[in-house]
Amino acid sequence: SVPACCSARYNLALLAFFGFFLLYALRVNLSVALVDMVEPNTSLAKNVTSNVCPEHSSTINVPRNTTGEKYSWDADTQGWILGSFFYGYIITQIPGGYLASKIGGKLLLGFGIFGTSVFTLLTPLAAHLGVGYLIAVRALEGLGEGVTFPAMHSMWSSWAPPLERSKLLSISYAGAQLGTVVSLPLSGLICYYMSWVYVFYIFGALGVLWFFFWMWLVSDTPETHRSISHAEKEYILSSLKDQLSTQKSVPWRPMLESLPLWAIVVAHFSYNWTFYTLLTLLPTYMKEILRFDAQENGFLSALPYFGCWLCIILSGQIADYLREKQKFSTVCVRKCFTVIGMIGPAVFLVAAGFIGCNYALAVAFVTISTTLGGFCTSGYSINHLDIAPSYAGILLGITNSFATIPGMVGPVIAKNLTHNNTVGEWQTVFYIAASINLFGAIFFALFASGEVQDWAVSGYHLHRN
Repeated sequence: SVPACCSARYNLALLAFFGFFLLYALRVNLSVALVDMVEPNTSLAKNVTSNVCPEHSSTINVPRNTTGEKYSWDADTQGWILGSFFYGYIITQIPGGYLASKIGGKLLLGFGIFGTSVFTLLTPLAAHLGVGYLIAVRALEGLGEGVTFPAMHSMWSSWAPPLERSKLLSISYAGAQLGTVVSLPLSGLICYYMSWVYVFYIFGALGVLWFFFWMWLVSDTPETHRSISHAEKEYILSSLKDQLSTQKSVPWRPMLESLPLWAIVVAHFSYNWTFYTLLTLLPTYMKEILRFDAQENGFLSALPYFGCWLCIILSGQIADYLREKQKFSTVCVRKCFTVIGMIGPAVFLVAAGFIGCNYALAVAFVTISTTLGGFCTSGYSINHLDIAPSYAGILLGITNSFATIPGMVGPVIAKNLTHNNTVGEWQTVFYIAASINLFGAIFFALFASGEVQDWAVSGYHLHRN
């Protein structure tokens, strides 16, 4: 094979890494800034705090920088502001995958992140104009981000040699986890020392800067790349030669009837249920049940995602090592990694509900739970490229549409189940998430495939002769 260092495909992975880093930073920064945007007395109707656990935090509140404008939004309004992102996000998944297969992923991903960055820069203005404008801007950000994953999958279908898929994709998508890790505490610091408006200005400006590098350095296919070495181009093209379809039309019907595709849908939906429930409600659980203010400790909120980031990078290397050197079949690796990445988190999540007030153990269990989830990136997450490289972008659009539903529904259901904030109610939330994970893992283990499906290459041989 062709050396990895400084190669065009690894440069693409690295630039994509920074792109997804910024995307997630742009996505989660609002949840931190919102605390500072809302007038303290209207932030939340005082929740019933279960007095099971003793108070931990006895920090004296330092007067912070209060130059940012304050708004009197109630809890429901804040819920709409935070949720509006997903309404835009779900709309552009499938069109994003389809467009990427037509115009190429480079422009789509580039402009997706560029658009999101521009709307982020407009966020303080929108908030000033009124809550409707803010919700609209967030939904538009969602529209922009919705095309990014399908576009990236579509690019990798022409760039990633089959035996390097787990490595290359895990590098590029791990940016998302690291973006969460860095931007949670960093947004807190920016709010603290400057003003909440800078959270949006700084990350938005970085996104625009990234866009110029992306447009300048990246190309859709190895054939069109300006500075790729001849050896690397040949290596990539020859490794993919029997995998791609030359059919112009998308085989929608056989695609939607394909059981291996539904295996990915179910796994993706189940994984995201736990992921989004934790992402949105973990601070609440720590504050209301464990009586520990997670906002004061951005580091601890970020810890689970740091673990996940490490796990994604390492498991990507291990997965390709098993396939290349140990001759494990692709389907075996995808199934094993998905099962570890879904049953592991389920077990530790349920355990987290049973440890009472042991704060350190709760943080440890949640961290292990989220970390083990990183195995899924080399499991179901890139399985689209195994079963249909030509249509990987569209497939990801389909599975990600289903997988966005938990982001819209999961937290709402969890909120409704925890009206009195008792430990028992929270155990129910964890149970539901764990059983959905378990179901997803079993379904994927039964029906997933590691082979290119017939419908994904049909028409290929006709054009050859």
